[in-house]
Amino acid sequence: MSAASTLLERYQDTRDLTEALAEPLSPEDQTVQSMPDVSPTKWHRAHTSWFFETFLLRPGLPGYRDYHPDFAYLFNSYYEAAGPRYMRSERGCVSRPGCAEVAEYRGHVDAAMQAYISAGLDEPAAALVELGIHHEQQHQELLLMDIKHVLSKSPLHPAYRPRSARPEVAGGGSAVGDRASPADWVKHDGGLVEVGRHGSGFAYDNEGPRHAVHLAPFAVADRLVTCGEWLAFIDAGGYREPSLWLSDGWSKVREADWTAPLYWELTDDGWSVFTLAGRRPVDPAEPVCHISYYEADAFAAWAGARLPTEFEWEAVAGSWPVAGQLEAPDRVHPEPQVGPALLGEAWAWTSSAYLPYPGFRPAPGAVGEYNGKFMVNQQVLRGGSRATPPGHIRSTYRNFFPAAARWPFTGLRLARDI
Repeated sequence: MSAASTLLERYQDTRDLTEALAEPLSPEDQTVQSMPDVSPTKWHRAHTSWFFETFLLRPGLPGYRDYHPDFAYLFNSYYEAAGPRYMRSERGCVSRPGCAEVAEYRGHVDAAMQAYISAGLDEPAAALVELGIHHEQQHQELLLMDIKHVLSKSPLHPAYRPRSARPEVAGGGSAVGDRASPADWVKHDGGLVEVGRHGSGFAYDNEGPRHAVHLAPFAVADRLVTCGEWLAFIDAGGYREPSLWLSDGWSKVREADWTAPLYWELTDDGWSVFTLAGRRPVDPAEPVCHISYYEADAFAAWAGARLPTEFEWEAVAGSWPVAGQLEAPDRVHPEPQVGPALLGEAWAWTSSAYLPYPGFRPAPGAVGEYNGKFMVNQQVLRGGSRATPPGHIRSTYRNFFPAAARWPFTGLRLARDI
C-alpha cells in the first residue's frame, strides 16, 4: 500500500469513528450546550472539517470551493490568525446549519481531501494531514466528554449507549463491586533523566524538545485512586476540612458546594454515578473520575502523599501497559484495574503547571496556536482515559486543563518521596 493510500485510509477511519460516536444522538441532543466550556456535538463534527478545509484544502487544492462562506466564522475554535470566530460560550445558540447539513459539509470536505491526498503530498503537507487526523481524534474524546455533560443535565438520566458486559479479566471477576488490585509503589532512584518526545512517530509540539531534568528519589502508585478510597475521603470529612485544600480550591468548594466528584449523587440508596450508559451505583473498585486538580491535591494531602510531577510520571511510565483506552464506544467509563498500569482508564492530574519545555518554539503560522498559547493557568495531566484514542496514549503525551475542570475524564494517582 502506498503512503498516500495509507494516509487516506487513516483519514477516513478517523472521520468514520467521529460519525459513529455522534450516531446515537438525536439532532436535538447534538445541538445542546450545557455550559460555556462544552460544545455541541454537531460543532465538533463541523470544526474538525473546518480544520482540514482551512489549513489544507483552501491553500493547497487548486480550484477548491468552500462549502459555505460563513462556516469559517462559525467553526473556527481559537485560531486568531485564521480569522474571526463565533463566541465559544454561545455555540449552543446556533440552530443552523442543522445536523444534516453538517453531514453534507463533512462529505464535501472528505471528497476534496480524497482528491488532495491521492494527488501526492510533500512532507510538510503530509505532516499537516497527520496533525489534522490527530486533532480530530482529540475531538472524539472531547465529544464524549461534552455529550456526557449535556446528558447529565437531564433529570431522566438518559443513556448515550447501553453498557456491554465487562470482559473477564486475568485472575477472574467481572461484576460491579469486584475489588481492585491492592496499590503498590513504583520506586525510582531519581537523578538526571531525559523527558520529552524521542524516536519516530507523531508527537505534538508541546512534547518537546527532549531535555534533561533532575529528580529526587520518589515512588508513584501503580494504579489510580479508586472510588472506594474516595468514599473514605468523603466519610472522613475531606470536603469539609479547609486545611487539606489550596486556597483557590477551598473557595471553589464553598462557591460550587462540592461534596463529591462530578456526576455523583447521594440518595437513600447510597452513592450513584451518572455514566454514558446511564446512572448506576458507584463501584468502589473503579478508578475515581471527574475530579478537579483541587480535589486531587486535597485527597493526596489527606492520604499523606502528594501528586507526582509530570516528569516523575514520565520517568516510570514508559514500560508499563495500557489499562484502558477508546476501544468500544459502549465502554468509556473507567474500570477496575487488575495489575499495575500507568496508562489508561482516567487522566491523572500532576502537580506540574503546563509550561513550555526549554527551547520550545511554536510552529509558524496559525497552526502554531495549537498548544503554545495555552501555556498558562493550566495543570498537566498524564496517562489517558477510556475515551482516549489509542494513538494518544503514550508516556510523553501532555494533556492540560484548568485546575477547576471536572467534566474531563480526570482522576489521580499518588506519589511520595523516598
